[in-house]
Amino acid sequence: MNQKDLDLDKLRQDLVIQDQLLGHPMIFHTTWGLFSPKAIDAGTHLLLRHLEVKPDEQAIDLGCGYGPLGLAIAKSAPQGHCTLVDKDFVAVDYARKNAELNSISNVNIYLSNGLNQVPADQRFTLAVTNLPAKTGKEHYYLFFNDIKDRLEPGGRFYVVVITGLRQFIARSFKEVFGNHKKIKQGKSYTVAMAVRE
Repeated sequence: MNQKDLDLDKLRQDLVIQDQLLGHPMIFHTTWGLFSPKAIDAGTHLLLRHLEVKPDEQAIDLGCGYGPLGLAIAKSAPQGHCTLVDKDFVAVDYARKNAELNSISNVNIYLSNGLNQVPADQRFTLAVTNLPAKTGKEHYYLFFNDIKDRLEPGGRFYVVVITGLRQFIARSFKEVFGNHKKIKQGKSYTVAMAVRE
């Protein structure tokens, strides 16, 4: 594709995704440069298919992107609440826009590196993340320990990762949480869970 073939105005327009998440028809606006801008990615779908959300869940979505995981959870927890965080301000803007588009008000959306902008007294019963494959293991350990500190006893932490990272997740969950459960292993992605004991 050369410069002449590009319609720059068209590229600047939002991409629009319609999908069914946790049984809810939802609409998302996204843009180039965000993760999976043309469709909800397979890892997110796999995680949502194996996720149990209680109606009063106090949840957090780490690295929310434009919001599919966190907003679907909020929609499924009408008596609960979901906090969405991302370190990319464009992602946070789109997550806020998508909360409005889907008439979801039981959310807070923060620009935050991990949990550093989330109020210190906030506790969660459920945490989810679609872990990026291209980040350091040190980053994962910070994430996992921060989540453990904020989970209520019995709180669940679900991750979806590329299947090549599943052994690392198993080891690090056992180290940090003292437990690990593989929920579903697909060809490309694996869903795992740890519980705060």
